[in-house]
Amino acid sequence: MGEVLKLSEAQVARDSLREAGKSLVFTNGHFDLLHVGHLDYLEKASQLGDALFVGLNGDASTTRLKGPGRPLVPDAERARLVAALVPVAAVIIFEEDTADSLLRALQPDIYVKGGDYADKPLPERPTVEAYGGRVELIEYLPGRSTSGLIRRILSLPTSLS
Repeated sequence: MGEVLKLSEAQVARDSLREAGKSLVFTNGHFDLLHVGHLDYLEKASQLGDALFVGLNGDASTTRLKGPGRPLVPDAERARLVAALVPVAAVIIFEEDTADSLLRALQPDIYVKGGDYADKPLPERPTVEAYGGRVELIEYLPGRSTSGLIRRILSLPTSLS
């Protein structure tokens, strides 16, 4: 089971990995309403190296990027849920709109994002390439998304109790 770490703690863990000759994989996201698509993505990401750290957008960042009413689940709870997943070694909550500061601080060997970035600019790519890291894009599990799950929930009959 992974841990929820402060950035300074994650840096110490990263240094330990380096000293042991192990590679760090990093990804980031909101992980609001955790679903099997998230798990599939994190499993695939973790297979690219020895340890997977996840940057989790905090509540303010999620509201700015996803809009009013989001997140549905507070960041501390989302972080605990993601850290409890087998593929995840550590979760770091951050409030910026991009993961650039985390990437500069941790300098993971591999930075992973979803395949939807194949057709649009990845804001963190210059940061990763500047320190010599590698960017990998992973295809999402089709038909699985938080937005789709929210739409399904909202379409339920209101008579459910």
